[in-house]
Order: sequence, then C-alpha cells, then structure tokens
Amino acid sequence: MTQKIAFVASDVPTAQTARAALAARYGSVPEAEADVIVALGGDGFMLATMHRTQALDVPVYGMNRGTVGFLMNDYSETDLPERLIAAEQEVINPLAMRAEAGDGTIHVALAINEVSLLRAGPQAAKLRITIDGRLRLEELICDGALVSTPAGSTAYNYSAHGPILPIGSDVLALTAVAAFRPRRWRGALLPKSATVRFDVIEPDKRPVMADADSRWVESVLWVEIRSETSIAHRILFDPGHGLEERLLREQFT
Repeated sequence: MTQKIAFVASDVPTAQTARAALAARYGSVPEAEADVIVALGGDGFMLATMHRTQALDVPVYGMNRGTVGFLMNDYSETDLPERLIAAEQEVINPLAMRAEAGDGTIHVALAINEVSLLRAGPQAAKLRITIDGRLRLEELICDGALVSTPAGSTAYNYSAHGPILPIGSDVLALTAVAAFRPRRWRGALLPKSATVRFDVIEPDKRPVMADADSRWVESVLWVEIRSETSIAHRILFDPGHGLEERLLREQFT
C-alpha cells in the first residue's frame, strides 16, 4: 500500500529545492490527509513541525537540509517509500511549562527539547528549586537552569554540561547553567513523573526569562515544569540511526 506523504520544508533554499524535487517525484498531500509527514530542514524546523502537527497523530520523518540535524535522517531523493516502511519509530512526550510573569499573567507552553530559565539582566539569577512540593535547593545563583527530556539532552542541556539521557528512560535532566553557588552543583536526574518548580528570588533586581522550545516569557516570577504524557510525538528514523544510537554515538565522540 502506497503511503500518502506530506512534504514540508523550512525557508532555506536547499530545503525548498528538495521539497519541490520530492513532491514532483512522489506526490504530496496536505498534512491532514497524510500517512506520514516528511520534514526538510534542520532540528529547529523539525521541532516546529512536531509542535504544529501534534494534534494529527501522524509520524514525522525528517531529512536534513539544515546544519546539525540530530533529529533528522540523511537526505536522499531515492528509495523514500522503502525507507519510510523500514523506519523505526521513537515516541517522545513533551514538557509542559506553566509560568507566571511579573504582570500576573499565566503562560503555558510545550517543549520537546527543554524548558530553560535564563538571566535577563547583568546580574546572576537567584532561583529556589522545589521538586514535587518539597524544597530541594534554597538558593541557586547562576546564569540559568533547565529541565530537559531525553530527546533534548544533546541540545542546550549537553552544552551546559548536562547528562545525555537514553531515549526511553523515564528520567529528566535538571541542569544548572554556569552555577556560581553552590559552585560545584551541576544538576540532578529526576523521575519523569516529577514536577519541578523554580521560584525567582529578587525578580525585580535579577530578572529572569523562561523559554520552552523558543517560546519565551519575560520577567517570570515562577515556573512549573512537568512531563506531558498525554501527548506523544512519533518520530521516524532509518534503521540503526535512531535516537538511541545517536545518543550512544554522541557519548563516544
């Protein structure tokens, strides 16, 4: 049975050219009618595609027409139907962020990679960390902190010296960004079921912004983060090149 494919591409010329070539060769249908969505671009476009199509319950197969392409497969115009049939599926639950801004408004957002808090002024941020209602760290002085999913653990989390998490592991990474006090505190591994709360200390003097996959809230007072298990993103990878393999390979390079 022939799969109906929706080809989508970033604005990069190489991605647009690839979309035109693939659509001419295999045909393209609207996303709502597709059996599979093929996203052409980089990791940022892949995340945007997953967010935009999460209500469709359609798997997404990415082909790299960007830079890093950690979430993408290699690009090729040949044998695409066979590759889609043979592809292995990974299921990822996003993080749900709830944050209160300084004006009292409540903001909600989803993040497939991570939710991060970052200082928004010249002085270091001061954060209080509570896990499942229990105070765990009275004061973290830092440039920021983040909570990452396994899928996002090789992104900003890894750059901040956080741990790489195997796909399928029921854990989240809580990682400090340039911690000053406690000086040697890098973060913690948390169960996937945990609810993490950051309270901003001295928010007027030390403003902090929150970011969920490039959806940001300025001047937050507090942020709560939990895994949203009711939403499942389905990502397709060529055999032997799934996220599990990529995570392992990243740790030995």
